[in-house]
Amino acid sequence: MQEKIIILDFGSQTTQLIGRRVRELNMYCEIVPYNKFPHSDPSVIGVILSGSPFSVYDEKAFKIELDTIRGKYPILGICYGAQFMAYVNGGTVEPANSREYGRALLTTIDTTNPLLKGIEPGSQVWMSHGDTITSLPEGFNIIASTEQVPVAAYQAQGEKLWGVQFHPEVYHSTCGTQLLRNFVVDICGGKQDWSAASFIESTVAQLKQQLGDDKVVLGLSGGVDSSVAAVLLNKAIGKNLTCIFVDHGMLRKNEFTDVLRDYEVLGLNVIGVDASRKFFSELAGVTDPEKKRKIIGKGFIEVFDEEAHKLSDVKWLGQGTIYPDCIESLSITGTTIKSHHNVGGLPEKMNLKLCEPLRLLFKDEVRAVGRELGMPEHLITRHPFPGPGLAVRILGDITPEKVQILQEADHIFIQGLRDWGLYDKVWQAGVILLPVQSVGVMGDERTYERAVALRAVTSTDAMTADWAHLPYDFLAEVSNKIINTVRGVNRVTYDISSKPPATIEWE
Repeated sequence: MQEKIIILDFGSQTTQLIGRRVRELNMYCEIVPYNKFPHSDPSVIGVILSGSPFSVYDEKAFKIELDTIRGKYPILGICYGAQFMAYVNGGTVEPANSREYGRALLTTIDTTNPLLKGIEPGSQVWMSHGDTITSLPEGFNIIASTEQVPVAAYQAQGEKLWGVQFHPEVYHSTCGTQLLRNFVVDICGGKQDWSAASFIESTVAQLKQQLGDDKVVLGLSGGVDSSVAAVLLNKAIGKNLTCIFVDHGMLRKNEFTDVLRDYEVLGLNVIGVDASRKFFSELAGVTDPEKKRKIIGKGFIEVFDEEAHKLSDVKWLGQGTIYPDCIESLSITGTTIKSHHNVGGLPEKMNLKLCEPLRLLFKDEVRAVGRELGMPEHLITRHPFPGPGLAVRILGDITPEKVQILQEADHIFIQGLRDWGLYDKVWQAGVILLPVQSVGVMGDERTYERAVALRAVTSTDAMTADWAHLPYDFLAEVSNKIINTVRGVNRVTYDISSKPPATIEWE
């Protein structure tokens, strides 16, 4: 039985980061909504309460019956989680005089406390809260402070219950990994046996048991997630897996033929379908990004369904859904940031059962599994690419002409990153075709043509991202090459927005 840490999500933007940090310690964890604790799961060995956009005294604040888990598991509250536990036990939480945000140093630390083992005074932490704990409940003791925050960390006396008002999951908290290791390994007793190899072994066994001799159809996108899912399923059920790769006309240059060749090398049974004319027709005149996504998602279902019905006795639909897809699409606040291509209505329409072997993995874990499976490195390190493809990198309506312009510009940028040895240093990159034209001069003639934006970001998990500081000489070379060789483009810009507040994709 795979032991696990449960992270209760109270709506924080950094909840997934908590999960990532715990997984980096080779400890399995699951993120669940604050009100969905798995009380009947015997594999739970500890609980982490996340931050939240709410104040504990807000009428809309997410709350739990703490007594249902208190005393049964070690508990660590982070930011709102810490404030909530103090508040419901009789402590005082009040608005801070000024929002406490950014770097801070731990000035005093109880180094004998098991949560703070190996952490020294002067360690940097990251604060991000508008409220602060001004008094602790009876029987709760301060175990760390900063100059501005007297109650930076506490423990309930005689209990395995801790709270920290800083964010150990954020990289700026230099002691964060040590603190989380102290909690999940030393305090909770985690065995640190979560790895790519162990995941493959257990997942292949589960798939064999789950699927038996049933046939599975899987939609390939050319991306890392669906490719790894396909190889994993192929390892489990072999010839009973059929993959369908749909070209909606908005893939990168030569991608359809290149990807099919890669899949042939992997020994996968793949059907390639060119449905570009259908998608261009249905997208004609559509400018709203969410409508584009839905039209492409619906069209993909229709094409996929038609091809799948040509197969006999298929009972399962395989998908490359990964953990962030599930979490973002099921936001506890009810707010959809973007609809995800993988979590749509295919199973219902096709009357198939759903098989998602990667649904518990983060992106870098998917890559680790791919390497363990022996997949080619260029497939594993391929940048994330949106399901709707270039349709969401063309701002405004979609036409074959615009797609061709963007394909050419994008090819120059991506190939340039490879040639300069920069591709693997960037998390994701692409070109955006802007819905504006600008004045230029070419060969002493006035031009009035399109502008494009280059986008390249660095990240570890796509939850946060910074713009990549690419060399000026590289950007100059790419800009010149695009303007000189791509008909219809006379201006190149570079997007230097971080996430948040911007998203990685423009739409």
